[in-house]
Amino acid sequence: MHGIPGAVVATIGILLPAFVLVALSAPLIPKIRASRIAGAALDGINVASLALMALVTWQLARSAIVDWITITLAVLSALLLFCFPRLNSAWLIAVAGLIGAVRFAVS
Repeated sequence: MHGIPGAVVATIGILLPAFVLVALSAPLIPKIRASRIAGAALDGINVASLALMALVTWQLARSAIVDWITITLAVLSALLLFCFPRLNSAWLIAVAGLIGAVRFAVS
């Protein structure tokens, strides 16, 4: 809705509260970690967050990896990221986007 300005407002609305909460709670984390119960709760939250990220990654992969080109892009991207950890993933996204645009234009 409302093009780019709407997308910017939606992005800010989604991300800003999390950034504010992290900034406000950062000084409290060492005190919370000192408590056994609260520390265990934070550990559980970390595990749940990782599980949620893994599930979302799996769902996105099932939707996005649908043919030999997307399989090739996924495997090459993963290999490049693991072999060259300092590689900026934005380059991989740009190249994959370019390949997708060319593929769309050709077909």
